[in-house]
Amino acid sequence: MTVQPLIPPSPAPEVVSFDRQELGVILSLYGRMVAAGEWRDYGMSFLREMAVFSVFRRAAENPLYRIEKRPKLRNAQGMYAVVGMDGQILRRGHDLPTVLRVLERKLIRPV
Repeated sequence: MTVQPLIPPSPAPEVVSFDRQELGVILSLYGRMVAAGEWRDYGMSFLREMAVFSVFRRAAENPLYRIEKRPKLRNAQGMYAVVGMDGQILRRGHDLPTVLRVLERKLIRPV
């Protein structure tokens, strides 16, 4: 009888995700935009390099905006970014609520 050595399981690949506070800020904005009729659906992706919260007007199209968290850019431009549907970075920074203000302007409408 041969004894098989125990091989420790390979560590799960590290993924970047939003923490509870960050999701609270994002979902608060999302709820207000849904109430205003601007947004209808969202999707989240948690990858090795970044976490992405994508916002859709309809479920079967490309995202209107992507809210990205890239921890590797923490010491450079800031780890949060709002990216438009064409791939253009609309705002980048170190503070998530400040970065999301670029989207809140869409809620302000003239009466």
